[in-house]
Amino acid sequence: MQINLNDNWQKKAAANQKQYKQFLKQADKNKVLRQLPELHEEAFSKVDCLQCAACCKNYSPRFKTPDIKRISKHLRMKESAFIDTYLRLDEDGDYVVKSSPCPFLGSDNFCSIYEQRPSDCERFPYTDEDVLLKRPQLTLKNASFCPATYYVMEKLLQTTAK
Repeated sequence: MQINLNDNWQKKAAANQKQYKQFLKQADKNKVLRQLPELHEEAFSKVDCLQCAACCKNYSPRFKTPDIKRISKHLRMKESAFIDTYLRLDEDGDYVVKSSPCPFLGSDNFCSIYEQRPSDCERFPYTDEDVLLKRPQLTLKNASFCPATYYVMEKLLQTTAK
């Protein structure tokens, strides 16, 4: 299954949300966790994030204290200036970017702070870790806009249907 970003995969993901939700609720955790590393690798062999960047265009990661320290140092800014310039507190009390798309996303979909990016960005879309099962609402949201998450969820559904 190749993911074509011009394909209707988002419609398919929306249509399968109930199936995904049911799967995440009933999944054999250990069996799924064993499958994730391989499915994650497979998904990213078929999805080019630089063609998509929907995550960076529409959502913000959390900027935790170590992220803020590292990025502000890289940008040669005081932490307070970095926060004032780029971040705001969300309803959960987390620092997130003030605007969409992410101010560090270039027109070529490359990240200008890639080597120092927040840990949430580095880990996204969590398709190789237990977050996929532990935070089903996040997984469902990610499957709606991230083709890699969609791919992993579809593959998981196929393996349980057998």
